[in-house]
Amino acid sequence: MSSRAATEYRYEKLTWPEINDAIELGKVCILPCGAVEQHGPHLPLDVDLVCPTGIARGAGQQAADKLLVLPIIAYGYTGHVMDFPGTINSDYQHFMDHVLDVTRSLAYHGFKKIILLNGHGSNMPNLNLVARRTNLETDAECILSAWWDLLTVDKDFLPNWRQSKFPGGCAHACELETSLYLYLDEDNVRKDKIRNGTISFNEENNPFNYVDLFAQGPATVVSWTSSYSESGVLGEAELATVEKGKAAYDEAVKQLVRLVTWFKERPKDERKSHHRHPPTMPIPWRQL
Repeated sequence: MSSRAATEYRYEKLTWPEINDAIELGKVCILPCGAVEQHGPHLPLDVDLVCPTGIARGAGQQAADKLLVLPIIAYGYTGHVMDFPGTINSDYQHFMDHVLDVTRSLAYHGFKKIILLNGHGSNMPNLNLVARRTNLETDAECILSAWWDLLTVDKDFLPNWRQSKFPGGCAHACELETSLYLYLDEDNVRKDKIRNGTISFNEENNPFNYVDLFAQGPATVVSWTSSYSESGVLGEAELATVEKGKAAYDEAVKQLVRLVTWFKERPKDERKSHHRHPPTMPIPWRQL
C-alpha cells in the first residue's frame, strides 16, 4: 500500500491506485459545498467557497490519515439573491443532482463514509435531501453539517465568542463570516467598506418571523434578499476581527476532526424489514 494515500488529504492529488489504497484505509470523504454569491460591499463573491474549503483543509492537515477533502461544489442554490450582481444561481434540482452524482460516484468506488460540509445557508434543505437519498440509494452513509454548526458542539464556545445581537447579528457577511474571511484571506476584504446591515423583518420583533445563522423563527418568510436588505449584509460585520476569525477557524477544525474520527469508526446502521411477507416488487424509487 502506498504511504501517499495515508498522508495526502487532497482527493484530487491522488492517483487511481492511491485511491484504492485510501478506500482500504476507510477514509472519510469530505465534500465542501458552497456558492458564488454577493456578500455585501466588503466581502468577495467567494466567501461560501473560501470558508468551508479552508476549514475542511485545516482538518485534513490535522488528520490526513482519516480523511480526504474533495474539490468544492462551487455553485449553489442562490435564486433569491439574484437582485445583487455577481450571484450565480444553480437550479435546485440541478444542484441536488450534481452533488448526488458525486456521492454516488464515491460510493461506487468504495468510499462508505461521506460528509457534506456546507458553506451556504440556502443549500441546507437541498443537501439534507441529498444526504438522505445517498443513504437510501447507495450502500454508503452520508451526513450533512454546515461549518458554522460545528461551533455549537461545545456549548460554551459561541456564548463566549459572539458579541452581536441575537437574532440577526450573525446571518450573512456578518460578525462570523467577516471574521473568518479576515483570518483566511484578509487582503481581499475591503476593510473601508465594512458596515453593519439590518434584516428589516427582524426589526418587527415578531416571535414567528426572524432569521439568524443559528436559529430561524418557526414561521419565517423566506423571500427575495433585496426585500429585506439594502446592502446584502445581514448582521453586525463591524464587530468582526482577525482574532475572532482564528478562534472560529480553530474551533470548527477541531470539531470537524472529532466528527470525522467518530463517523469513521461508527458501525453502519442495519436495515430491517418488518413485512410479514417479503415484498413482491422493488421499492418504487431509485435504489442500489
